[in-house]
Amino acid sequence: MKMKFKQLLLGVTVLAALQSCQQNTKKNAPLDGFTSGTANFVGDESFSPIIEEELYVFKAIYPEAKPVITYKPEAEVVNSLMNDKTRLIILSRNLDTAELGVLKRRALVPDVNKFAIDAVAIIVNQASNDTTISVGEIKKMLIGQSKTDKNIVFDNPNSSLVRYLKALTGSKEFKQKNIYALSSSKEVIKYVSTHPNAIGITGFNWLNDPDKDYAEAVDKVKIVGVKDEGSKTSPNEYFKPSQTTLVQHTYPLSRSLYVIDCTGRKGLAAGFASFLASERGQRIILKSGLLPDSIPSREINITH
Repeated sequence: MKMKFKQLLLGVTVLAALQSCQQNTKKNAPLDGFTSGTANFVGDESFSPIIEEELYVFKAIYPEAKPVITYKPEAEVVNSLMNDKTRLIILSRNLDTAELGVLKRRALVPDVNKFAIDAVAIIVNQASNDTTISVGEIKKMLIGQSKTDKNIVFDNPNSSLVRYLKALTGSKEFKQKNIYALSSSKEVIKYVSTHPNAIGITGFNWLNDPDKDYAEAVDKVKIVGVKDEGSKTSPNEYFKPSQTTLVQHTYPLSRSLYVIDCTGRKGLAAGFASFLASERGQRIILKSGLLPDSIPSREINITH
């Protein structure tokens, strides 16, 4: 009798252990699949217009997919990845050696894919007489070697745009009194639209198909042609940002967009990253006015 009781007790204990393992497995199971479930991503706020367009179509095609993208300045985007608050980020640069080292110590292998090219646009008020500027003049204005009464504005100090401009000029800080960092790209456009004596620097993706809350401001600014006097092919020509000038490398101010997936599995992060690189994802970029990393083929039907 005692033997049967011990066997029964052992069986109950084993069953309880198995149920506990199953519950823990379910608890630790991923909440997302390649085109379904929920996941949190972080994107550079400088590119929120084009990312939102991609996200809208992705969610429409895959209604069971519920990715949530938070937009932050570039420095905060990288910190989100380094502090394990997200496993997918969207940046205008690749990760540096130190950042890759942090991921390696955590046994995370980043899957990095370039999916678009954006231009850095120089804008002025419609009432301004300025229509052209050179790369050399831009550098001099930013480092204080050019005497100008114009106010130069760009988005917040921690943005990818500011990092780009610092790399362009070789400067660590912009300390001139006529240089202002505002809160966002929208604020830059709105400021220039109401200040004829201002020069704004912003991403080209903010000027194509703007939202209603700042579309009126976009109509009151114009894009300035830029000349690269150091160009080997066209040192005396001015170019405005467009898909043509980006693909021909004649517009001198551009930056690439990267999606960086560190999940290491075929979850929602990999699904969204794959969508950005897919023909449909690249076609969305093409229609937005930016340059896709791989230009989608165009089918032509010939009828007799």
